[in-house]
Amino acid sequence: MSRPTIAGVARAAGVSVASVSRVLNGLPATEEMVERVQRAVAELGYVPDARARSLKVGRTFQLTLAVADVGNPVYVTMMRAVEEVVSAAGYRLVVTTTGPDVVDEVALVRGMARGYADGLLISPLRVDEDLVKSIRECEVPVVVAGNVPAKAGVDTVRANSPKGMLLAVDHLVSRGRTRLAFLNGPADTVPGAARAKGFADALKAHDLQPTAVAEATDFTFVAGRAAAPELLAAVAFDAVICANDLLAVGLMHELAAAGLEVPKDVAVVGMDDSELAEQSFPPLTSVNLGSAERGRRAAELLLARIEDNDRTPRRIVVQPSLSVRKSTP
Repeated sequence: MSRPTIAGVARAAGVSVASVSRVLNGLPATEEMVERVQRAVAELGYVPDARARSLKVGRTFQLTLAVADVGNPVYVTMMRAVEEVVSAAGYRLVVTTTGPDVVDEVALVRGMARGYADGLLISPLRVDEDLVKSIRECEVPVVVAGNVPAKAGVDTVRANSPKGMLLAVDHLVSRGRTRLAFLNGPADTVPGAARAKGFADALKAHDLQPTAVAEATDFTFVAGRAAAPELLAAVAFDAVICANDLLAVGLMHELAAAGLEVPKDVAVVGMDDSELAEQSFPPLTSVNLGSAERGRRAAELLLARIEDNDRTPRRIVVQPSLSVRKSTP
């Protein structure tokens, strides 16, 4: 039995070959046309020849998502949102880890010249001039899920960490907690710098001074546990805001080991509102920074950039919300 062809799909659907191609490539088409083509594809068992398709249009129909740590729940949420958008447009998604070193981020961006993907969505942990230069000169379209200077000339989608921090401080103060501590990740990172400034500004808005501030070596559970003794040795505090959920859960383990009860003795707030926040004990109050929305918007920008590389770059800010759970009173 011969293999079904795109011409056969067109005949079965009663449309032109060009119309079938538009639908299969995720290009704009009427709902009726999409339905007819998809029905014909299913009936015939048609499978597109990816190699021939790539050669014909000069694309790989493959996109790369680069994040610092694929094990971090916030990146998993982002990845799912990106995959949903790009797969609907006919692209495969390849996920890779850059790690915390900006040198590796630069190497990945420059490596895009090898042509194994049609575009790159990167969420850099650290940003320097070399990274900005490599993004600006990259041979394929790039979208940044994070914050880079406008001179990079690329589409960006970022969280509003300072506003998220203000939501956390407002919530704690409204619950009578005013001796606030902060557990950050590395302050020389994009999220670390944004959240440190947000914490300081939020305290000023309430005419408060920080009770204690500690900096973990990474944004991980293990790093949160390791940094906890520095906070525990400080002046008594009644609440801690952590730069992400992994740090917060690590801290809560150490608070329990020290005989402190959450939230009776110490209230704890995380950031990212990942699945981990609901799974922790007690469930963690956390600032939702819109990781799924950021992933979705970034993926849409990348697809639009691939279709029209002369578009004016957009800089989108996704606003936060607060998910209140039992780790705060």
